[in-house]
Amino acid sequence: MNILEYSAVELSTIIKEGKITAVEAMKAVIAQIDEKESTINAYVTIDKERALQAATNVQKKIEKGELTGALAGVPVAIKDNMCTEGMLTTCSSKILKNFIPTFSAEAVLNLEKAGVVIIGKTNMDEFAMGSTTETSAYGITRNPWNTDHVPGGSSGGSAAAVAAGECLFALGSDTGGSIRQPASFCGVVGLKPTYGTVSRYGLIAYASSFDQIGPLTKNVTDCATVMEVLASHDTKDSTSIKRDDTNFTAALIDDVKGMKIGIPRDYLGEGLDIEVKNAVLTAAKKLAARGAIIEEFDLSFVDYAIPTYYTIAAAEASSNLERFDGIKYGYRTKSFEKLHDMYKKTRSEGFGAEVKRRIMLGAFVLSSGYYDAYYLKALKVKAMIKKVFDEAFAKYDLILGPVAPTTAPKLGESLADPLKMYLGDIYTISVNLVGLPGISLPCGTDAKGLPIGLQFIADRFQEKKLIQAAYTYEKQSKEGK
Repeated sequence: MNILEYSAVELSTIIKEGKITAVEAMKAVIAQIDEKESTINAYVTIDKERALQAATNVQKKIEKGELTGALAGVPVAIKDNMCTEGMLTTCSSKILKNFIPTFSAEAVLNLEKAGVVIIGKTNMDEFAMGSTTETSAYGITRNPWNTDHVPGGSSGGSAAAVAAGECLFALGSDTGGSIRQPASFCGVVGLKPTYGTVSRYGLIAYASSFDQIGPLTKNVTDCATVMEVLASHDTKDSTSIKRDDTNFTAALIDDVKGMKIGIPRDYLGEGLDIEVKNAVLTAAKKLAARGAIIEEFDLSFVDYAIPTYYTIAAAEASSNLERFDGIKYGYRTKSFEKLHDMYKKTRSEGFGAEVKRRIMLGAFVLSSGYYDAYYLKALKVKAMIKKVFDEAFAKYDLILGPVAPTTAPKLGESLADPLKMYLGDIYTISVNLVGLPGISLPCGTDAKGLPIGLQFIADRFQEKKLIQAAYTYEKQSKEGK
C-alpha cells in the first residue's frame, strides 16, 4: 500500500510498529507536493528542510517510546492564518508578506506535542474573506478533482492539500463555513467544533466571535482523533471553554438507531441544485434504514442568517484589521508623506479588493447613525436565530442538510458576483452565528464528477453525536449499503 493511501491514524500505527519511519512518510508527502503543487497551489510556504528535521526528531522520540499517541509521525499542513514560530505566516495577504511570528498558535503546539510534523502553510482567501481561495495574494488554489474548479474557501488550500495527498490531514479555520464548504467541494471530512472548544490563541482574527479552528481529514476516524488533540482549555484565550467530554474517538460507533434527525424544509427549496438535493435525501434514507428517525421541519429565520452574519462579521473584521498599519509589522508602502498618508497607502496597497470591501462595510455599520440600524439589529436577530435552533434541538439530536447549494463552481464565476458568493454560505453560517458544531462529509458526486457534501449540525458540545452519525454513514457508504 502506498504511504499516501493510509489515513493519518493508520500511518501513525505503522510508523510506531516500525514498518516505515516518520522521515519516509514526510519524504513521500514532499514527493507528492513536488509532483502536484505546480498545478494545485495548495501551499503558500513549504519548509522541506525544517519538516525533514522535525520528522527525524519525532522518529527518535517514537523509537524511545516517548511518543505513543495516535497521530505521532504524521505530516500535517497548517492554514496560513495560524501563527507558527519561525515560519512565514501571511494570511495570504501582501500586507503580511514578511511576517514571521515569534510564537505558535495553541492548536499548532498541541499537534506538535502529539508528535505531528508540520510541512508548511496552506493557501487561503486573504484574511479568510472569501469562499473560493481566489482572493489570495499568492495565486488561486485549484480543486484536485477538476482543476478548472475552485476548492472552496477560505480553507481551500487545506482541503485541496488533503484531497491531493499533499498531507495526511490539515488544519483550517471556520468563520462562516470555511472548513465545511471546502471539505464538501474537495470530497474530504471537515469539522467545525463548538465555539470555544479549540483555542483561538495565535489564530489571526477575521471575526473573533465566529472563528474556530478545526480539522480537514480523509475520514471520520481521523477527524475525531485530531479533535482529541486540538481540544484543550487555554487561559490565553478568554473564550476558551474547559470541557471534560473531549474523548471524541469514543463516539466512533456504527449505530444511529433511535437517533432523531431533522431536515429543514427551508434547506431544500429554491436555489438548491437538484443533484445536491437528491444526494442529501438519499443519505437521509440510508440513515433511516439503519434506524434513525428522519423528519422534515420548518427552521425559520434562514433568510435572515446571511445579512446578519455579514453585518456582524464585517464589523468585527474592520476592528480586527485595524492593527495592520505598516508600523508594527508587515508591509509598509515605500513612498509616503506623513503618518496618515503612510496608513492610507499601506492599507490600499497591502489589502486586496475583498478585504477592503468588508472593512468598508464593517466601518459603515459601526458608524454613527447606522450602528443602531444595522449592527445592533443584527445582534438582536442573531439572538432570535439562536432561539430557533434551541427549539429545534429540543426535538432533534441532529439537523441534516446540504453544505452548499451547488458543487464547486468554475474558477472566476464567484468573484464576478460577490453577492452570489455570499449567498453560497446559506447552509453553513448559522452554525457560526450560534456557536454550534457542524461536520461535512462526502455523500456522492454530481454528473461532472465533483464531490457533494452532507452536513450534520448538532447542539453545543454535542460533537459526539455528529461523529457517531457521520461515522455510521461513512461505514454504510464504504460497504455499499
